[in-house]
Order: sequence, then structure tokens, then C-alpha cells
Amino acid sequence: MTRAPRPWWATAIAGFCAVTVVFLVVRDLALPEVRDTEVWFGFEVRGFWAIATAPLHWAIFAVGAWAYWTQKPWVWPWASVYAETIAVGHLVWNLTSPNGGGPFAGLWQLALFSVPALALWFAKPAGVSDRRS
Repeated sequence: MTRAPRPWWATAIAGFCAVTVVFLVVRDLALPEVRDTEVWFGFEVRGFWAIATAPLHWAIFAVGAWAYWTQKPWVWPWASVYAETIAVGHLVWNLTSPNGGGPFAGLWQLALFSVPALALWFAKPAGVSDRRS
């Protein structure tokens, strides 16, 4: 059984995830002011917990790069769920962080970051049936 060719946009997402891993690792290891803060579900964690959970962000993007590159069928719906948690996280962060921009900025960012989440939800690799319907 041969695999359908990877769509160009799946290759782009795999590349984006791979570059993001490199960016996050370098940033988290080289910049102390960044290393000491992580954001999870819109809430900032600092100090030990930021340093301890940073590798989870790296792993998420590394798995995304591998899954998009190898066309794992489960990556499409799960990437959309992750993207939507980022969108909701932007709303929460803007409402709870002293560095946030308030409700208007949070709602604007929620809408903006929901677009890729929706696109990923409806995307699927060529030759894969939509098991969500």
C-alpha cells in the first residue's frame, strides 16, 4: 500500500513545528528572563515550574513535526485541539496577566488564533477518510 503524497501545507506545518522546537530550546536555554516564565492554558508559571515544564512545549512541537512529516492521521484533529487551546489561552492570559491587554485584546486574539484551529479541524491528508463524521 502506497502513501498519498504529503500536501504542501502539511510539509509547511512540519517545518514550522521543527523550527519552533529549535527556537524554543535556544530561547529557553539562552535567555534567563524568558526561561523563568512559561504559559500554560493562559496562566503564567514561573521559576522551577517554568523550567520544569518548558520541555513539554518542546516535545509537543517535536511530535507535531514528526507527525505531520510522516502523515500520521491522528495529527489533524489533535493539532486543531492544541491550536484552539492556544487561542483560548490568549484570551485567558489577556484577562489574568498584568501584562495582558484586557478583554478586547483577548477576544481579538481568540478570534485570530481560532482560524488555524478551524482550518486544521477540517483538514485531512489525501487518501484518508474523515473518521470524525
